[in-house]
Amino acid sequence: MAKADLELVKLVMKRNDLNQEVVGKIIEDINVELSALADEEKPPPVKKQHVMLVSDPEGKLEGMTFTGWVLQIPEEDSPVVAVERLIKSGYDYNASPRGRRIPVKSIGEVCEVVTAKFTKQNNVWVKTKEPVLIVSTDNKLPMDRSGKF
Repeated sequence: MAKADLELVKLVMKRNDLNQEVVGKIIEDINVELSALADEEKPPPVKKQHVMLVSDPEGKLEGMTFTGWVLQIPEEDSPVVAVERLIKSGYDYNASPRGRRIPVKSIGEVCEVVTAKFTKQNNVWVKTKEPVLIVSTDNKLPMDRSGKF
């Protein structure tokens, strides 16, 4: 349903020769209803977490815990260059006035502190400032819904 502007409602009521007192009461009633709708509390948004999923069909990573960051690089580039580009972004940041005051010393600090201005210049985009857990999977779908083969 389309929402109408309050001024448009006033104009239409005046055009239809409604009593000015009636128009005022209707507008006041509409304002009360709008404020009641605005006062209704919305449920808090659900907090979400990024997780990186690693395929491990041979089970080499089973029982190991890793953390990492989610990055984006251009599609045609090799994933290996992502680390090199983060290092270059860190060097560029450390050469800036702010970086000279508070230099970054690790890849984690580059992901958390360095602004997109520096990473974007090097064609790498950090999607998660804080490290996320990496979960391994055997990349097989269970045969029944119980999760067993």
